[in-house]
Amino acid sequence: MPARSAWGHGLATITDDGAVLDAWYPAPVLGLPAGTPVPAGLTAAVRTDPARGVRVEVVTTLIDLDTAPVDVPDAYLRLHLLSHRLVAPGEQNLDGLLTMLPTVVWTDAGPCTTDGFEATRARLRAAHGRPVTVHGIDRLPRMTDYVIPSGVRVVDAARVRLGAYLAEGTTVTPEGFVGHDAGTLGASRVGGHVSTGVVVGEGTDIGCGASVSPCGEPQAGSGAQVVSLGRRCLLGAGSGLGIPLGDDCMVEAGLHVMASTEVRMIGFGGHDGDLVVARDLAMSEGMAFRRGPSTGAVEAVARAEVGTSPGSAPHSPG
Repeated sequence: MPARSAWGHGLATITDDGAVLDAWYPAPVLGLPAGTPVPAGLTAAVRTDPARGVRVEVVTTLIDLDTAPVDVPDAYLRLHLLSHRLVAPGEQNLDGLLTMLPTVVWTDAGPCTTDGFEATRARLRAAHGRPVTVHGIDRLPRMTDYVIPSGVRVVDAARVRLGAYLAEGTTVTPEGFVGHDAGTLGASRVGGHVSTGVVVGEGTDIGCGASVSPCGEPQAGSGAQVVSLGRRCLLGAGSGLGIPLGDDCMVEAGLHVMASTEVRMIGFGGHDGDLVVARDLAMSEGMAFRRGPSTGAVEAVARAEVGTSPGSAPHSPG
């Protein structure tokens, strides 16, 4: 048996030709199953839906966290583990997860296949007597349609994908976005884009329109590399960050600090005036990135105060 396992009873949506569109696990569990029966509520939900051309069936899924997903129910269980906060980002193998998932039409009547959807739309309208609402066409659904983590605020549900990991006390504002296998490790405020593979620490504030992405191109979600932003950091509105940073760092509003960005060191003793590339400053602590007041070039200076949240800055956690 696998050394690190998880399992769950759930419901899968399966098309008439046998394709699995999604799976919902209301109470996933770490470890091995111990003969727990299928809850009556799941059994009662088994049905066919001719309008959507699908059937809903009970599935019981057991996975090895250290091997790649093998099918759609396996992939969905891994996403549920993240949003239920049972597994943190980067703590399980997600190799090939996105390519395994089908593109789905997410509607208020449930997931539908993209093939022949206009005919499906007509059947749904006839069955329900109203237009069908399409929330999106994507591989991943909204987290809140499957999992509601305790103690969080998500202002716009469409902005957080299933598989996001949101710690208690986290607020995702209307402009915020959190992808799968990404999120917050403590109470934080997300007003910008937190891409797949990115985690941020407690007390950190991602300003409106800011973006945090893994070094280089955003990953497909392998979980092999996690880009972190430490505790009590602040990314100003409209800024961008492509390197991992430690605690108590700040990036000026509108400034983009990517791995290849040239940075002038200011006030760092024997390194004062040195010109380095930003990737060499990965995991630095207590550092503020700004535009030089006279040249406009990117500079890194030591923060005068560390160890407290940047409460005087705009978009501070609250």
